[in-house]
Amino acid sequence: MSGTEESTDEQVVTYEVRGPVAVVTLNRPQYRNAQNSKMTYALDAAFTKAVDDPDVKAIVLAGNGKHFCAGHDIGTPGRDIDQSFERKAVIWWDHADRAGVDSRFARESEVYLGMCRRWREIPKPVIAMVQGACIAGGLMLAWSCDFIVASDDAFFSDPVVRMGIPGVEYFAHPWVMNPRAAKEFLYTGDRFGADRAQALGMVNHVVPRAELEEATFAIAERIAQMPQLGLALTKKAVNQAEDLMGMRSGMDSVFGLHHAAHAHNAELDTDSLAGLDARSMAKANKKAAGES
Repeated sequence: MSGTEESTDEQVVTYEVRGPVAVVTLNRPQYRNAQNSKMTYALDAAFTKAVDDPDVKAIVLAGNGKHFCAGHDIGTPGRDIDQSFERKAVIWWDHADRAGVDSRFARESEVYLGMCRRWREIPKPVIAMVQGACIAGGLMLAWSCDFIVASDDAFFSDPVVRMGIPGVEYFAHPWVMNPRAAKEFLYTGDRFGADRAQALGMVNHVVPRAELEEATFAIAERIAQMPQLGLALTKKAVNQAEDLMGMRSGMDSVFGLHHAAHAHNAELDTDSLAGLDARSMAKANKKAAGES
């Protein structure tokens, strides 16, 4: 990449400014950019930096490597679920010295639901530039953005019903597509390709992989020509309209069901994820998609 580049938090996220556009990039390509807490807080620091820079007019969220994001980290050597971080999204106690639902609810209120809501309110336009896999927790990152530009090889899925859990914590499914499509998406765990995601309204533009970066930055630079306050107020207006359509309260209700499912798994199975880790989930997802 050209421009002024610097690393954020040991480069699990990188930050770059290209003219009026800040580029925030997930940078764990060896793990398909699986999102651990370290990455979450590095993302937050990078977004804050972009908001604080008056010369940045728009933000692009990208993923380094073949895939945008394969979801939450549930099995890499960098998994840090038991570590404490300075909480930014909600006022709640630390999860690390708690147990059971007390721990899970505290952590996920902060790191998952809370952070995505925080990022949804970034007062500058944010575009997700998606290639390859955008799975589960990756959906949450993309859905927190204002819109999505996807390559023609991108695919989207939320397979966590396989764990007995009703979708990811930032439960935007009925709003980013439609209720019937959301049910199919969740019930089957199937991958929706970029073209279908666009037809359902979840994706704004689909372009050839080789043109993804050029197309995304062309849009970001067009947006950057608009008045900054006007963009911020327009974003707030649309977000408020979504919330009036029940998005925020709907997420709150599903978050409770999500934790009921975690508790059920922990009581009857080996852990809150029904004994599934990154490897077994990936194997099951590939089998369902007909891959070897």
